[in-house]
Amino acid sequence: MISESALAANLAAVRTKIAEAARGAGRDPAAITLVAVGKTHPAETMRTALAAGQRVFGENRVQEATAKWPALRPDFPDLRLHLIGPLQSNKVKDAVALFDVIETVDREKIARRIAAESAATGRAPRCLVQVDTGEEAQKAGVSPAEADDFVAFCRDEAGLPVDGLMCIPPVDEEPSLHFALLAKIAARNGLDVLSMGMSADYEIAVAFGATLVRVGTAIFGPRAPRP
Repeated sequence: MISESALAANLAAVRTKIAEAARGAGRDPAAITLVAVGKTHPAETMRTALAAGQRVFGENRVQEATAKWPALRPDFPDLRLHLIGPLQSNKVKDAVALFDVIETVDREKIARRIAAESAATGRAPRCLVQVDTGEEAQKAGVSPAEADDFVAFCRDEAGLPVDGLMCIPPVDEEPSLHFALLAKIAARNGLDVLSMGMSADYEIAVAFGATLVRVGTAIFGPRAPRP
């Protein structure tokens, strides 16, 4: 497990790079939120990050997050959790109860279920539509060609609050092309939130307008093996 001093140093370094990238692009560094991705890392490590001042975290799996975060919320009521992994329909109830933002809305069924659960419980996470900018069959997300219609469906038919878009570019392609595409889709749909950029490319993402960057390895070190 990463030491407290190393984690604090990593957080500071990432924040500095975000600020430098923002200023280099003529942007206000305060417009970019760092989402610290805690997947596979234990609750103790998340507590260390919270003690270092980090308040926004991302998790890939609802079940893992449910086991990790409820015990931390009473001590840190201002923390915010983002679901950044695919959401299965049988996990919607748990996801709505736990997460403040669901970044991976990509199917009509999921959109309707999130809206219904939000209406039933009075807890309405903000939502992003995931766009599969690389059109990779193995990845979640709507295709770029379907994005406009799906955003309209979420807003007008499902009644889901859509704030923005999220993408995960192919690992073997220039990420800037995908970030530029996501920004273009967001702009024509009047969406202000862009979740893009991870440990290897978040500085590039900031230059292309990212408002959320999802950084795990650069903060917490290599992922721990799943049990």
